[in-house]
Amino acid sequence: MGTYKIALVPGDGIGTEVLNEGVKVLKALEKEVGGFAFTMDTYDAGAECYKKTGTAMPEATFKACKESDAIFWGSAGLPGVVYPDGTEAGVEAGLRMRFGLDLYANVRPVKLYPNVPQILAGKKAGDIDYVIIRENVEGLYASRGGGNITHDKVAVDSLVITRWETERITKFAFELARSRSGAPADGKKRVTSVDKANILRTWSFWRRVFNDVAAQNTDIEKDYAYVDAMSCWMVQKPEFYDVCVMENMLGDILTDLGAATVGGMGMSPSAEIGDNNALFQGSGGTAPTIAGKGIANPTATIVSGRMMLEWLAGRFNDANLKKAADLLEEAVVKTFEQGTALTSDIGGKASTSEMGDAVVANIKKLTAK
Repeated sequence: MGTYKIALVPGDGIGTEVLNEGVKVLKALEKEVGGFAFTMDTYDAGAECYKKTGTAMPEATFKACKESDAIFWGSAGLPGVVYPDGTEAGVEAGLRMRFGLDLYANVRPVKLYPNVPQILAGKKAGDIDYVIIRENVEGLYASRGGGNITHDKVAVDSLVITRWETERITKFAFELARSRSGAPADGKKRVTSVDKANILRTWSFWRRVFNDVAAQNTDIEKDYAYVDAMSCWMVQKPEFYDVCVMENMLGDILTDLGAATVGGMGMSPSAEIGDNNALFQGSGGTAPTIAGKGIANPTATIVSGRMMLEWLAGRFNDANLKKAADLLEEAVVKTFEQGTALTSDIGGKASTSEMGDAVVANIKKLTAK
């Protein structure tokens, strides 16, 4: 039986609340599916940690995360808890993970579940089911902390695109598309490069490298979209998309747009994946205005747990983990179909813990069949 070490990092705001539900669901799967076990230890990081200790990412936490099989993250960062340059201190915790562990692929599914209040007219569950792959370690954000301000008059940051990194993230996108069922509109396995290749040389170079990789993956359809047009098409024809790959900042922006089309940030799971480590978290942020009220939507964190199970299953060739991941997705879909345990942001009245309990109840029902 495989035993897997999971580092839990609750962080700030609603982080503890939503992570508790993700852990609750994982423990239910461990019991109901069997054949694997988790050891889970909790570590401190984020804005509150910075206020207490002067660092957002203690070395002990970083070391534990690096040595774990996977990292399950709540959220980090709080408004007003900032460094002297005005940037958020808590955010540094996630960036330390990202760059320190080379988590180069930010994977953000955009999926519409049943009974979510309609955001886009005429779209129903099954019509929106694509993944945004955000290059995670270069692009415009590679210059964070390294930009220049001259005489308080001119500020400059650099957009960094390298062939090696672009090849790596594009290959990742094609491999992911190969494992999926294709776009909802036509069933075609498709990778879309989102860029601004008509304006900047950096993104023109990105597209050239994308084409080089696409030429080695001709079983997958290649596609292109300028980022401004993509912001329209994600609203007008989301069913066309399967896997979309893009530079760091473009991905940061468009993933939030994608989340808005399927119910908001509480519906937005994510994974940050490298060759040796991976971090899984909901993308809703710390939401300090609702922290402690028990109303945060735990869906993004719970589904991030499903992504963690899938990644671990592939990494360790563990069929039981894959079975658990598939069961978790089925239980989440069933919870939304029932529609009786949804949080207020998606039209329900359930608390955070009640929604987690409903997913656990459906896991038990599905395994009892």
